[in-house]
Amino acid sequence: MTISTEAVRALREATGAGVLDCKKALEAVGGDFDEAVGYLREKGLAAAAKKASREANDGWISVLVDEGGRAGIVVEVNCETDFVARTEDFQVFVQAVVRQVAGEDDVLDVPTMLTRPFIDDTSITVGERLTQLIAKMGENIVLRRFARMERDGDGWIEGYTHPGNRIGVVIQVSTGSADVATSTAFRELVHDLALQVAAAAPEYLSPEDAPAETVEAERAIFRAQVAEDKKPDHIKERIVEGRLGKWFEEICLLRQPFVKDGSVEIQDLISQKGKEWNTSIAVERFIRYELGMAD
Repeated sequence: MTISTEAVRALREATGAGVLDCKKALEAVGGDFDEAVGYLREKGLAAAAKKASREANDGWISVLVDEGGRAGIVVEVNCETDFVARTEDFQVFVQAVVRQVAGEDDVLDVPTMLTRPFIDDTSITVGERLTQLIAKMGENIVLRRFARMERDGDGWIEGYTHPGNRIGVVIQVSTGSADVATSTAFRELVHDLALQVAAAAPEYLSPEDAPAETVEAERAIFRAQVAEDKKPDHIKERIVEGRLGKWFEEICLLRQPFVKDGSVEIQDLISQKGKEWNTSIAVERFIRYELGMAD
């Protein structure tokens, strides 16, 4: 039978369930409004939309890298509490989304992904499965973001998830040697760099990658800090540039001290390994997700 838009709208307003769930409920009971309300309550969907208005600041980050180290995926799904984040249902959903992102590289944003047939049950969409999970878990759940990277040429993509799945990293490192790319030592280096990104939380790869306006704003702050000092201007400027250098060491991966040996910077570590293995090595890019943190 044909279900009118007005009937769907009325059921949605009465129950707070999603449009598609309301339509399916009415179809299942032959259009009877009261029976459709009962149907949604039985399915646990009547309050899902209301739950979806609550803040979701906890959750789970998952990383997937293929066996050849050629492609990496990182996904963040949020919920309200750590209790739900640790449930099997929640984690199974997150893992399914990771596999779905890996298999649909033409989907670039969350709204589109939510409209795609769900990988573990193609009779429903990702968004519909999410609504079902919200209803079952009793709290808001959000597919917040996802990202992927792929490489060409010799190198390795490494994924790392910090214990507790609150931080996830994907990093790409290239080399000029096919033999080095397949070596255990090179892959250990890439893994160490993934650990570095997780632990030290760099924002940029190098100082050159930091936006000029961001650098100038920071420089202005340092100049204001020394403005009242009774020192010559050239000394003040040297102090400012020194502080700017320290700031770069905090926010730029290549300038950070290596977490396993604070006496060497990452850029020097990479240079040393390149000389040792007689090849070029370069960190191409990295993605770091931390629960609740901005993109």
